[in-house]
Amino acid sequence: MEAQAVQVLRYSATLHSNNPKLEKTGTNGSLRMFGGFKKQLFVSSKLQSAKPSANIRRRTASLVVACSHNNIPASALEYGSFHSSVEEKLILKIKSQEIEPYLSGRCIYLVGMMASGKTTVGRILSEALSYSFYDRLVCDALVVKEVGGISVTDIFKHYGEPFFRNKETEVLQKVSIMHRHLISTGGGAVVRPINWKYMQQGISVWLDVPVEVLTQRITAEGTDSRPLLHYEGGDAYTKTITHLSSLFEERSEAYANANVKVSLENMAAKLGRRDVLDLSPTAIAMEALEQIKGFLIGEDGF
Repeated sequence: MEAQAVQVLRYSATLHSNNPKLEKTGTNGSLRMFGGFKKQLFVSSKLQSAKPSANIRRRTASLVVACSHNNIPASALEYGSFHSSVEEKLILKIKSQEIEPYLSGRCIYLVGMMASGKTTVGRILSEALSYSFYDRLVCDALVVKEVGGISVTDIFKHYGEPFFRNKETEVLQKVSIMHRHLISTGGGAVVRPINWKYMQQGISVWLDVPVEVLTQRITAEGTDSRPLLHYEGGDAYTKTITHLSSLFEERSEAYANANVKVSLENMAAKLGRRDVLDLSPTAIAMEALEQIKGFLIGEDGF
């Protein structure tokens, strides 16, 4: 949206009746209007009349204006004031329709650390944009299929990480020539410059999540599906946060190559949330669309 806050416009309105004996002049009122929806706003109003003056045939009226878009109340259209998942989904769809002309079918690549929410947010975005979705598990499955069906953990163990990364690059190369695909990349895909060559043919989005939050998520779900974090024993939280901190330090500059950065810490501060864990995946997807649109508009010089 061009505006992320409700604009309040003060105005004076004069309403003329078919009856020449009656002229209604509105007092100062307010129109609540959400940026980006002006073309399709539905406005309803009601008049609250005061008693006419004894000397002149005029009376004043308060004009109350209520705005909505696609049956969504104005209060729900205020960015950061969502009260239900239904409202969020409706607004996400509207945002996806707004960005469609700028995207022109280009692929979107989500990058970020493991457990940053790329699969969850990616699925929501792909549904809103009507894009085909390739998540990390699908990409991993394509690699696994090529080596005879053994698990990713076993590939790392028997063939090594470089072998897996080569196969990952081959998948990105194949996807890069397609259209209307959203790809949730593996956490380490960004470390190879050749991968950026393919991803730059589309739009890359970095989901930037604090390491502490990543650690909480991973230790809660277990490390079995994370070959780089598959430990034999010991304190899982301590080992995970230590390893993730090291990985982030190694990869942060690579992540910064993304066209768009969605910082959950910045989002939480902007929306008045105490913790990034209070942000819903749909809200994160909406922020991603905002950032993508801003990048595309700047790129095209609008």
